[in-house]
Amino acid sequence: MKVYHGKSVFGGIAIGKTAVYQKSEQQVKRVKTEDSDGEWARYQAAREASIEQLGELYDKACREVGETNAAIFEIHQMMLEDDDYNESVENIIRTQQVNAEYAVAATGDNFSQMFAAMDDDYMRGRAADVKDISERVLNNLSGAGKTGVITDEPVIILADDLAPSETVQLDKDKVLSFVTVHGSTNSHTAILARTMAIPALIGTDIPLDETTDGVLAVVDGSDGTIYVDPDEETMALMQEKKRADEEKKALLQQLKGKENKTIDGKKIMLYANIGNIKDLAAVIQNDAGGIGLFRSEFLYLEKEDYPTEEEQFKVYKTAVETMAGKNVIIRTLDIGADKQCAYFNMEHEENPALGYRAIRICLTQTDVFKTQLRALFRASAYGKLSIMYPMITSLWEVRKIKEIVEEVKAELDEQGIAYGEPKQGIMIETPAAVMVSEDLAKEVDFFSIGTNDLTQYTLAVDRQNPKLDRFFDPHHPAILAMIRMVVENAHKAGIWAGICGELGADTSLTKEFLAMGVDELSVSAGSILPIRKIILETDLSQYGKDIK
Repeated sequence: MKVYHGKSVFGGIAIGKTAVYQKSEQQVKRVKTEDSDGEWARYQAAREASIEQLGELYDKACREVGETNAAIFEIHQMMLEDDDYNESVENIIRTQQVNAEYAVAATGDNFSQMFAAMDDDYMRGRAADVKDISERVLNNLSGAGKTGVITDEPVIILADDLAPSETVQLDKDKVLSFVTVHGSTNSHTAILARTMAIPALIGTDIPLDETTDGVLAVVDGSDGTIYVDPDEETMALMQEKKRADEEKKALLQQLKGKENKTIDGKKIMLYANIGNIKDLAAVIQNDAGGIGLFRSEFLYLEKEDYPTEEEQFKVYKTAVETMAGKNVIIRTLDIGADKQCAYFNMEHEENPALGYRAIRICLTQTDVFKTQLRALFRASAYGKLSIMYPMITSLWEVRKIKEIVEEVKAELDEQGIAYGEPKQGIMIETPAAVMVSEDLAKEVDFFSIGTNDLTQYTLAVDRQNPKLDRFFDPHHPAILAMIRMVVENAHKAGIWAGICGELGADTSLTKEFLAMGVDELSVSAGSILPIRKIILETDLSQYGKDIK
């Protein structure tokens, strides 16, 4: 038996054979040919096959992880339809009289290098996409077909790393778990793993060779361990642990419909985070009390141009109607930093996490902001909708937002368009907002603490940098003290305060949050019932309110 350790991304026990994920690395040769028309026809057939495959992957990803996470495949389809890319392939085939494989590989390399040299972060990110689509076309040209893992039985996938697109492509029915050598717990791939509810480890010290490929193994997501070729004693322990986990999940289903109230009567709102309306099924299935964070920026990230007022209105209206009277809190546009949107034409920034993002864009490009606000206010006539503004650092920003809101309402009144009166709150995700939260609380209806960014800005740690994972500590006393301060200032002003960052789903802190007086926790849908169980079993009179 060999034992390897990594960092847990998602818990649970997986038992099965391993399969090493092999990335496609085509060895392309330059071959002279007299039949340029034939090579061009071969390329076009491979390109069409690739576009068809990407369409199938998009549909599959929409069903499994939502439209937002599936968008990568639409982008790849568009790139394969790009005139510049296709003209380059044809030009190389005809002018150099070479095979289609060489023309595709050369075009892919050239375009990838071009994108990688650009100043804009978003455009640099396209370099990997060009390589990806070129590899797909090469696979179809060579008849290699699918790459990665081809298996008839569910397996534990071992890989050096997995890009988000590769994670989405995995057949959920054939994947018991995945274990990677590299990666960050805060990466988009890790977030996808949690969305897919697959036990997963990253940063694992495991070799990817014949000693680990096709071998029986056990992944223990609770402590970040993988046992390769486990002995009888370990296997028996893990099988028992797996049975206990499954029984626990079954018991959790019995908690549906129960009120989120502690033994001594403390109630808390337990809401779900979503990226788009495709996620609503999971919200309802897990019995969430509402939507605590609807990330509206994905409406923008999925488009090639600004989404119209009508497009946004339909999405927001669907969300509030589907939730049938439960609160739906929609965060206004929050792009920038690691979420780039090409058509906004944002300039390159040395430190985008501290740059032009979120509310700063909205207060600068007020026409974009007003379009979204009009859609939100119109949708509020159809259900219980609240609006939340991100990245607030000062009082003047809130007051400026209020001015713009009044302008929007006046426009709607003048046009005779019905709208509701949505509650309006702000995200507390900067130390500045924490320190002036007493004043901010007098201006808004609620607070929602974004612990991901609050931790990043408080500790001066880039949460996207895997080298800094050991320094990214959301349990840091400073973070907990800030949460406590925000809750106290909210209650002083008679408003509620919740948490919508990843920390809200940390069950080791649930009781502390209850003791602090946190009014709401908004988490991924799969975390709702485990947190409800802790709430129902907690007696704050015994736990004690002083947690300093």
